[in-house]
Amino acid sequence: MSRIGKRPITVPAKVQVAIDGTKVVVKGPKGELSRNLPVHVLVSQEGETLLVTRRDETRISRQMHGLSRTLVANMVEGVSQGFQRRLEIQGVGYRAQVQGRNLVLNIGYSHQVQIEPPEGIQFAVENNTNVVVSGYDKEIVGNTAAKIRAVRPPEPYKGKGIRYAGEVVRRKAGKTGKGGKK
Repeated sequence: MSRIGKRPITVPAKVQVAIDGTKVVVKGPKGELSRNLPVHVLVSQEGETLLVTRRDETRISRQMHGLSRTLVANMVEGVSQGFQRRLEIQGVGYRAQVQGRNLVLNIGYSHQVQIEPPEGIQFAVENNTNVVVSGYDKEIVGNTAAKIRAVRPPEPYKGKGIRYAGEVVRRKAGKTGKGGKK
């Protein structure tokens, strides 16, 4: 039995869950999420808990059991508390700012890079070098943070670029300077 799949999901008081066959709709104070789960798993609600069980013991059912439970748990957590990813910008003159809803990055290119947030995503900038991507859908928050990081990923020689908070970038030694031939 899947260790993750057999754990129950507790539903907070301010969250409503509607189950219609394989479709699960979760509504909360932050927003509303819905997802069609694989036909190999069943979702049932017992009071304030959700249980994800598998229909049979086939290989695909066992594979989908823990995944489906995690997806439903992330939906419940997202509409009640939300998710956020933090990014750090390192480099001389590199900075970020929010204009309206858009994120504007000055990161060493000849132009500013503007990033428009998808629906349900908010940007916040702390002291010009820390960007916070927040929202209620964990998948979209992670994808948006990855797109921001991809604009200027950290390079291994000087460490300049955009990185996740706490990310360790392995540094390489540069070229060793030998005396040139004359």
